[in-house]
Amino acid sequence: MIITRETDYALRILRALMDGQLHTVGELAQGELLPQPFAYKIIKKLCKAGLVQITRGAAGGCRLSADLSQVTLYDLLLALGEPSAIAACMEPDYACPWRERQGDCVSHRQLAAIQRTLDRELQSHTLQEILTGQPA
Repeated sequence: MIITRETDYALRILRALMDGQLHTVGELAQGELLPQPFAYKIIKKLCKAGLVQITRGAAGGCRLSADLSQVTLYDLLLALGEPSAIAACMEPDYACPWRERQGDCVSHRQLAAIQRTLDRELQSHTLQEILTGQPA
């Protein structure tokens, strides 16, 4: 599955942050119907990726720090550490016993072509487009 629950929650958090305001994790979790501990974990990942800025302290919270017209769905999946491979053999570090023994695998070649198409499609849609329905 490409769009996991974590990716869905991240999209909802980013949608809520599009208003440019500072929000607490509790506000985001409540407003977007997310479990607060999971929302906090996602926000930390989004911060590490430079998509969200976290301000600590009593008057703290988080806000959007990236231009979502420049961030693709592919970028978000990478930021969350989500696998986008359609099969295990598409992972860079996968050691395929069949290919090691036979040298070639028609299935792998076909899946690799599909993977390239999927990656291009994920890279062609910005988060702004996905969250607002408006092209960047």
